[in-house]
This record gives sequence, C-alpha cells and structure tokens, in this order.
Amino acid sequence: MKKNLSKLLALAVIAALALVCFAGCGGDDSQTNAGTENQVFKIGSIGPLTGPASSYGISAKQGAEVAVAEINANGGVAGYTLELLAADDQHDAEKAINAYGNLMDQGMQALVGAVTSVPCIAVTEESHNDGLLQVTPSASAAQAAQYDNCFRICFTDPQQGQHMADYIYSQGITKCAVLYDVSDAYSSGIYEAFDEAYTALGGTITTAESFATGDVDFKTQLTSIKNSGAEGLFMPFYYTEVAYVANQSVDVGLDLPMFGCDGWDGVIDQLNGDTTLVDGSVFLTPFFANATDEKTTAFVAAYQAAYNEVPDQFAADGYDAVYAIAAALEKAGSTDNAALVAAMHEIELVGVTGTMTWDENGDATKSAILARIENGGIVPVVAE
Repeated sequence: MKKNLSKLLALAVIAALALVCFAGCGGDDSQTNAGTENQVFKIGSIGPLTGPASSYGISAKQGAEVAVAEINANGGVAGYTLELLAADDQHDAEKAINAYGNLMDQGMQALVGAVTSVPCIAVTEESHNDGLLQVTPSASAAQAAQYDNCFRICFTDPQQGQHMADYIYSQGITKCAVLYDVSDAYSSGIYEAFDEAYTALGGTITTAESFATGDVDFKTQLTSIKNSGAEGLFMPFYYTEVAYVANQSVDVGLDLPMFGCDGWDGVIDQLNGDTTLVDGSVFLTPFFANATDEKTTAFVAAYQAAYNEVPDQFAADGYDAVYAIAAALEKAGSTDNAALVAAMHEIELVGVTGTMTWDENGDATKSAILARIENGGIVPVVAE
C-alpha cells in the first residue's frame, strides 16, 4: 500500500468528489438524523494486506475506505457514521479466522471480506454462527457465500467458467488446454465449470495441467500443453503465477492465445508494466477505470486523490461492498443482524461494477465484461 503523510488530507478531498451516493438504495433524508450526532456503525474488512495476494487485499481495503469517506461526508446513513476496521489475513484461512475474532472483539457489525476464496470460506463458518452480514468483494468460490448471511459482489466461479467457455468457443477455438491451481478453490472451481461448459459447446480440452500454490516452475506443464495440439490456453488463477507462465512460455516455445479470469487483475504491475508477453490476452473483469459514466469517474477521481493510483477491479469491488452494506442498513433501518441480512434481498445497488441485486444464494446478478491486454493497459472487448 502506498503510505504517505498526506493520506488523511487526501481522504478529506473525497467529500468534494462524492458526486453520487446510495443510487438505488431507497429510503429518504429523514433517516439520516441531520443536525444530530450520528452513532457509529462498525464495518470490518478482512483481506491479504501482506503476502503474495496483497495486491487484491490492499485494493479492496482502499476502495472500502473511499466509500466510507464518501458516505460519511454525505452525512452517514440511517443516523450512523461508518467506521472501517481492517485486518490482514495474508491469504491464509487460519489467519482469517483470527482476524475475524479480533474484529468482533472491536465491535464489528458487518463484514467486507474476506477478499480471497479460501480465507473467505473459513470465515463464513464464523459469521454464520454469529448471524453477521458478510459481503465478500471478490471471493468467487461457491462456498464463499454458502450461508444465508453471506453475499458477494464478484462473479461466482461457475459464472466465470461459463462466460469464458462461451467466449473462447465463440472465437473459433475448439481445442483448448487448461492450466490451473489444484490446491486453490478459486482456480479449480473455475476450471471445473469451464470444463463442463466448454465440452457441452462441442469443444475439446486437449490437456488439463495442474500445479500447487507456491510453485514457480511451470515448464513441464507448458511443454505438455505445447504438444497437446491446443489452439488456446485457459489459465484461471492469480496474477503472480500468470507472470511466471508468460515468461516461461517463451522458454519452451509455447505461443498460444491466453485467457483468464478476474484473478489476472494485477498482472501488468507484476510484469513491471511490460505486457509484451501477454498482449492480446483476454480475461473477465467487472470494472474499467477508464469508463466515462459519472459514477465511475467520481470513484476514480476520489481514489486517485487518496492514493495517487488508478483503482483496479478489487478496489471497485471493495467500494461497492461498503455501499451494499450501507444500502442494507438504510433499508433495514436497524443494526439487527437478521434485518440487515433480509434487506440485502430487497435492495438494488447501482455500483461501479454494475447494477446488481442478490439472489437466494447471495450471488450478485450483473453483466460480465471482458478485457484485453494491449500495450501496457487493458481495453474492453467489443462484442462482435
């Protein structure tokens, strides 16, 4: 995370940039108790702030901070000022559970998190026992929203697998190889959904090669993929390993179009801005920082003012997660756990990652966006 002495000052600027608040949330101004001192509603945030997935956790936390600052600058919600309590899980399930307990000791009343799937699955057991409203920004494994108190902003693994199967097959690629992380619920869950959807369309998976989290040598798998007759390579895993694969593909002489999912966000930074090895690759994302709608431009401006960097999709997910909780608080008119959970099924949120409602499984319903990496940046894939 970029830290500097001007952070508090920068966050104050957000008040002037908060052009849009609670679109689609319902309620009226009388609920904000204008002219009186608000009570405090404490939102916890759990994600990897250090370690190999820290890009995701830092972005989600910073996006959540921007949302909290905006909401408070506009008078809070339903008579409450929001306070964000952040904890680091280092992308580890046990540490996530410990973080949850620490946040509960501090009075957490709703949770944004966890950010990644394995820690989030572990935390759902705890939040379910407490009946606490939990909204994960980006944990896409099916079990990450397995209980009725759990919701998500991101696409699910099955949704991502289906979307990418449809897209890859539509590009005339009927023979595709897959490389996935067998030890990670996110990666293997997307692979399973992709396998089912792609073969149902008539495609053939020439080989499905696997690795385990922490591996750094992929040459054996890439050589097998090269010899499989594949026309494309689907890689549903995180940006760190994507960068390793991109570099090692050159070493083994593998030259295939590459495709991925939302875990790819961060790969450009991982490659130090040089996208030569991944130019033309397509991945699924819910957010474009260069979109021109008012909500996105206001968010991007506020985020840049606070952190001097462009927000990625995880920042946008964290931002929308806070607004979803605020909308539920406004709808419920109460901090009661059951009332907040019930309200999530009654709201519609116009967020920076799309307009969404939540189904009986806690999954967000919204449209998918595909991105292509080009010349050090990403651009939307225009439907043909």
